[in-house]
Amino acid sequence: MKTIGANYTGNGSCMFTVWAPEKESMTLLLLDPAERQIPMQRVEWGYFCVEVTDVQPGTRYFFKPDGGKAYSDPASHFQPEGVHGPSAVVDHAAHAWQDQNWRGLPFCDLILYELHVGTFTPEGTFEAIIPRLDALMETGINALEILPVGQFPGTRNWGYDGVYLYSVQNSYGGPDGLKKLVDACHARGMAVFLDVVYNHMGPEGNYFSQFGPYFNAKYHTPWGDAINFDDEWSDGVRDYFANNPLHWFEHYHLDGLRFDAIHAVFDMGAFHIWEQVHHEVKILEKRLGRSLHLVAESDLNDPRVIKSPEMGGFGFDAQWLDDFHHALYVLIHKEGKDRYGDFGQMEQLAKAYTDGFVVSGEYASFRKRKFGASSAGLPGDQFVVFNLNHDQVGNRVGGERLSVLVDFERQKVAAAAVLLSPYVPLLFMGEEYAEDAPFYYFVDHSEETLIRAVQEGRRDEFASFGWTDDPKDPFDKATFTDSILQWEKRKEGKYGIMLEWHRTLIELRRTEPVLQNVAKNDLRVTVLGQSGFVLNRQTADGQSHILSLFNLSDETVSYALPTWASSWDKILDSKDPKWQEVVASETALLPAQAEPGQPISLPPCSVTLYRTHKPVTNPF
Repeated sequence: MKTIGANYTGNGSCMFTVWAPEKESMTLLLLDPAERQIPMQRVEWGYFCVEVTDVQPGTRYFFKPDGGKAYSDPASHFQPEGVHGPSAVVDHAAHAWQDQNWRGLPFCDLILYELHVGTFTPEGTFEAIIPRLDALMETGINALEILPVGQFPGTRNWGYDGVYLYSVQNSYGGPDGLKKLVDACHARGMAVFLDVVYNHMGPEGNYFSQFGPYFNAKYHTPWGDAINFDDEWSDGVRDYFANNPLHWFEHYHLDGLRFDAIHAVFDMGAFHIWEQVHHEVKILEKRLGRSLHLVAESDLNDPRVIKSPEMGGFGFDAQWLDDFHHALYVLIHKEGKDRYGDFGQMEQLAKAYTDGFVVSGEYASFRKRKFGASSAGLPGDQFVVFNLNHDQVGNRVGGERLSVLVDFERQKVAAAAVLLSPYVPLLFMGEEYAEDAPFYYFVDHSEETLIRAVQEGRRDEFASFGWTDDPKDPFDKATFTDSILQWEKRKEGKYGIMLEWHRTLIELRRTEPVLQNVAKNDLRVTVLGQSGFVLNRQTADGQSHILSLFNLSDETVSYALPTWASSWDKILDSKDPKWQEVVASETALLPAQAEPGQPISLPPCSVTLYRTHKPVTNPF
């Protein structure tokens, strides 16, 4: 695979490489005092290269295809003046990494925390995050998932309109800032994931077509031109994207990548681009001697996403489980039925726990066809679940978090539903203390026509949902500043109570062997009508059980603890084992110790955990 961009090798030497298969010539324009124009040599597969032996890190440059207009490097590692400015040479060896002994964390042990750099702190930089890491670790959070940082227009953007996928946003602190953050995380035992976007590229500053056929008119995405992964001259495009994960893993020591909307990546070739990415990353993983995690966002409900290429899959290690969110959200917030019309039954949430995909071949009214396939049997640590993420909050007309939509006890129940699941949990920044500041969609374009298009597009999008209120103007700076976390209140009053609730649940997840078993075959769900459910998890040997008793209704629900435990004394020649209460979300007193078969009353909107550690045969 070609190393593209400006590869600085030290001592003033830098190899510049760019792919432009249909161009006759390419010139490197170095913006040093002499403003040198250096012809590049055409080599195989449409690449142009030139080695310069007297260039220093920070030197700015352009490429000039066929001697015409100058453009930034498509594989630029830094855009200090933004998407329209020159690229800059980066010496990746200059950072003195302190994480030589870091080998990463098992994916099943992660508590992911999705954050947007610009709104996580008032400063909106990588380095401003570092002082908050210890507080996150104290809560139990051990993995950051950073929204995209590829250079985007202006200074405020979600990042999904990024243009330069190898660059690091200048307003966030550029390459040096990201490396300092990753180093600081690893020093504390915290992993770092990054969102990457391979289904489209933002419109402003997008000069890629001046170099080659990066886009394919045969396909379309909701956000722009589809990437050319399978048409003429697609080899160079595939290399550009398949090389990008290696760039992040090698130069920035990241632990994992989350791939945005892979269902909007179109490749009809025999060797799918995702297989190519999987193959290249696995080779790098062996060389580096640490785990490199690949996580997909997929709208396909297709288990092939997380099956290995040898099994006919794409080779992702895990994927986001949207069905879990939809099934839980509609039961927690009844108005959610308007948004997720195919959901709303307690049995669907039970299936989300036991199987994964809820829609697995059934007719889906939203899609007006049968949809999906079964993911039953796939382990829990191949799925990521959540109550909130940037999409679920930011794509509401008011940018409301769950803390604004439902009462305090329902928030606690929702948190428990995620953190007590067999899946890898993800929290959205501020969720751990019930932050109530909104998270809006915001942009900072410089082109008036593009600003108007975004504004009108958002209004049309929300009108299609039936919402009559106008969304916040994405270009208004106040839309951005209103989205900044109010971190200082995290330990005050109800916020402190919610923070402690999350800390308690995460600690249970880490210390209880039952909750560390990700095999869905060792899990059962009993539905309590449409009022609640009982999540029964056990260790692989069946010797320990935890019952999580959920009441999602506004009424008290009666439930008799399982009677199968009453026969254990015959096996063990001992007294009947007892169910011991572990933790409860409600202040109402429940029995701290209960007999098998004993009825208990579950308070409205509550979750209560009971455990038993008696060695037993598997009651299932």
